[in-house]
Amino acid sequence: LTSDGGVKCWGQNDTGQLGDGTNKDSDKPVDVSGLTSGVSAIATGNGHSCALVNSGGVKCWGRNYYGQLGNGTIEDSNIPVDVSGISSAGVVSAGGGHTCAVDDGIVKCWGANYEGQLGNGTWTDSMTPVRVSDLNEIKAIATGAEHTCVVMANGSVKCWGWNYYGQLGDGTNTASHIPVDVVCLWTKTFSSAAALDGWVLES
Repeated sequence: LTSDGGVKCWGQNDTGQLGDGTNKDSDKPVDVSGLTSGVSAIATGNGHSCALVNSGGVKCWGRNYYGQLGNGTIEDSNIPVDVSGISSAGVVSAGGGHTCAVDDGIVKCWGANYEGQLGNGTWTDSMTPVRVSDLNEIKAIATGAEHTCVVMANGSVKCWGWNYYGQLGDGTNTASHIPVDVVCLWTKTFSSAAALDGWVLES
C-alpha cells in the first residue's frame, strides 16, 4: 500500500494474485489494475488479496477456488473484482481460502467453509458474504489459514473454524461453525476480596 493510496504487488502470479491483468510472475512491484489510489488497507491470503477502498467497498483478486473473492463466482481473477454486498467496510482480513470484513459493524465472511471458518452455522462454502452468527460491537478481526478470531468491544475474544491444534482457545480440539469464547485461565493469588476489584475471572 503506497503513501498515495495505491497498491503494488510482486512475486508469484499463477492465479492472478498480483492483480495486474496478467498471470506472469514479477520480481519487482507492479501496479494492481485500477487501484493506483483510493485504497486505505490491504490484506493478503493464500493466493488472493483484497483491498479496502475509501468508499467502504472491498475489492479482491487472485485465487477463487472457494469463492474467496466474494463476487459470486469461483473463477480466478487477475484484476480486482467488487465483493458483493459490502458497502461500509472498516476492515478486511484475508485467510487461507476465506475472507472476512466488518461491514457497518457486522462481521461478514465468504469463501471456504469446510472447517466452519465463515462462522455462519454451516459447513457450506459461500461465493458471497454471509453474516457471522451473533456478533456485534467488534474492535478487531484476524483470519488464519482456516479459522477466524475477533476482539469484542468489551475486550473478550471469540474464534471459529478449524481447531485441530486448539487454535480457537476454547479448551477443546473441536472445529466450530459459530463463534466460541476464548477461555482465560488466571493463576494469580489474591490476598483479599478487595484485591479482586477490576479483575474479570473466567473458567
